[in-house]
Amino acid sequence: MTTVARHAGARLELPISGMTCASCAARIERRLNRIDGVQASVNYTTERASVTYAPDAVTPEKLVDAIQRAGYAASLPPAELDATSGRMAFDPADSVRDLRGRLILAAAASAPLVALGMVDALRFDGWQWLALVLATPVLLWAGLPFHRAAWLNLRQATTTMDTLISLGATAAWSWSVFALLLGDREDVYFEVVGVVITFLLAGRWFEARAKRSAGAALRALMELGAKDVSILDADGVEHRIPIGELKVDHRFIARPGEKVAADGIVYKGTSAIDRSLLTGESVPVDVAPGDAVTGATVNAGGLLIVRATRVGADTALAQIGRLVSEAQSGKAPVQRLADRVASVFVPVVLVIAAATLAYWTAAGETDVGFAAAIAVLIIACPCALGLATPTALLVGTGRGAQLGLLIKGPEILESTRRVDTVVIDKTGTATEGRMRLDSISVADGVDEAQALWLVGTLENGSEHPIGRAIASAARVLAGSAEPASVENFANRPGLGVQGTVAGRAIIAGRPALLEGADPSLTLPRELEHARVAAEAEGRTAIAASWDGAAQALFVVADTIKPGAREAVAHLRELGLHTVLLTGDNEPAARAVAQKIGVDDVIAEVLPSAKAEAICRLQRAGHVVAMIGDGVNDAPALAQADLGMAIGSGTDVALEASDLTLVTGDLRAAADALALSRRTLRTIKGNLFWAFAYNVAALPLAAAGLLHPMIAGAAMVCSSLFVIGNSLRLRRFSPRREGS
Repeated sequence: MTTVARHAGARLELPISGMTCASCAARIERRLNRIDGVQASVNYTTERASVTYAPDAVTPEKLVDAIQRAGYAASLPPAELDATSGRMAFDPADSVRDLRGRLILAAAASAPLVALGMVDALRFDGWQWLALVLATPVLLWAGLPFHRAAWLNLRQATTTMDTLISLGATAAWSWSVFALLLGDREDVYFEVVGVVITFLLAGRWFEARAKRSAGAALRALMELGAKDVSILDADGVEHRIPIGELKVDHRFIARPGEKVAADGIVYKGTSAIDRSLLTGESVPVDVAPGDAVTGATVNAGGLLIVRATRVGADTALAQIGRLVSEAQSGKAPVQRLADRVASVFVPVVLVIAAATLAYWTAAGETDVGFAAAIAVLIIACPCALGLATPTALLVGTGRGAQLGLLIKGPEILESTRRVDTVVIDKTGTATEGRMRLDSISVADGVDEAQALWLVGTLENGSEHPIGRAIASAARVLAGSAEPASVENFANRPGLGVQGTVAGRAIIAGRPALLEGADPSLTLPRELEHARVAAEAEGRTAIAASWDGAAQALFVVADTIKPGAREAVAHLRELGLHTVLLTGDNEPAARAVAQKIGVDDVIAEVLPSAKAEAICRLQRAGHVVAMIGDGVNDAPALAQADLGMAIGSGTDVALEASDLTLVTGDLRAAADALALSRRTLRTIKGNLFWAFAYNVAALPLAAAGLLHPMIAGAAMVCSSLFVIGNSLRLRRFSPRREGS
């Protein structure tokens, strides 16, 4: 399966400050990965290191120390999600404010510098000294972040884009001071110092704001949680407490219009729950006592009393936040290529700049060579390369979280591009998974009520939806009567159950289970006719035997999920081949397949064989996505090239999947694939233009065809283009109606 690697050990998310480009992130990543027992991924855009480490060999303090020795700041902060408030503990606004102050000073000083440098009529005797006074604070204070980072890198014998900026601006200022004191006073570049640093600070400021905007979806998601809650004590007295004090099994109140404080089970009351902010579903869901509700959803109807089952960091909201954060901290394969390029790019640029200066000096054009070398240093900064992938990933995964689509890691994006076949589990995925007993047929002389009581009592021990449907019908028939005990109960996965009820040995399941236990247990003619008729209509027939003969046939039916046919149509529009996978018999499976419009059917597959069915498709050359929801789907989800779990399914299935459809709506599968593909296309488009920019700009700068000020502006524009292109993903619209 193509998915995020799951390594044994502890996991830690470390915020990092001081990174200024992709080279910084790559250097920290290399430093961390050199530690035994550590696997780290450092993301420049999110300013985080996602670290998996062996606790018996490495301490968190050692990880922080390694980052600090690399010249950057890191600490052991509280978890990103403040479980007591539902808020993000890390706020990227601080860097925005610092950059804004430096930018204001640089812009104020650079405006007269440009006027003096470019407009002859404004020049007066000694104007160069005024230019020196204006340019110096720009270089030393406004440009301090570049110089500080360059010095830290120099101490580590490495280079980054800050090295290029600091070297270029300092060289222009030094050359100008030299010319002012000892040479031609007209040959000064003070305006280059001011304008380049102003442009680059502006770029950093816009970049920081854009990165904050790109992560706004996740921050908004985390802010959904309630801040305080009303609970009832043992005497039924109401108390208002902070959300952090809510405990499992507390009974809390959700009034109309209020947010549900935590995950729980409705204890009393009926209402409609609006889950749109969490799952993207626009239609409220009715709930009653015994129904599960999710924290951060809104009570749109009557008053509810809820018993808390998950609080704080264990809630679905917190888990969604962690999944999205981990996905945003990872790296797609295409980004690792960009990181490798960025790590060697700066030294290569330094060589090109030196060669440019040497060439023009040898040609007797030292002034031209100096300006060309500065332009090379400035225009070649690999900012756009470093931003190309993480900004798109940040926006794409954030938009997905808003729509109830969780992408577990950037590697998943590559899988969505290659998928050509989608396998859909039937029960609980294409259908509601809430089976109901439609009819009972009995052999001659058998009492129908007794047959239901016997088989329903046996099925009480079954977890299968079919068994639960029969058991539920039997409980309705029995009323308040105590159910009989079952002895020697045995479950036959994919076939049925058997055991002893009231002294009778009963087998209930597929006709093949009965015949396998005793070849003489064949269905009488009237029961066989009922079985054939039921299966022809897409319903499921369960045979039962006791007293040495097949005695009854129970017909159970499921209902197609609303939107299932529309979902399949959307998948086919994406060019995907669709397959229905089920343990049901062939006629029943084909009846459902015809209703929802899938291309092929794989029926009568035991739960243990679902993964093998996926394998057969893969061996035939298909790249397979699997959509499922149950425990028995987990092996198939793990085997598939892309596992997609319905959010209403089991925790095991969700853990085994690569994409989670929180909404539980099958139509979200097509939305998830479409969003993933669009995010991948955006990443590749960003990388293409970032590479193309550097490839085209460097020769122009070396040839002396780009003024350093124009080079600085062009470099900023390339980064802003990449960010702007990524932010377009925020406008992604799902195909689901009302989302």
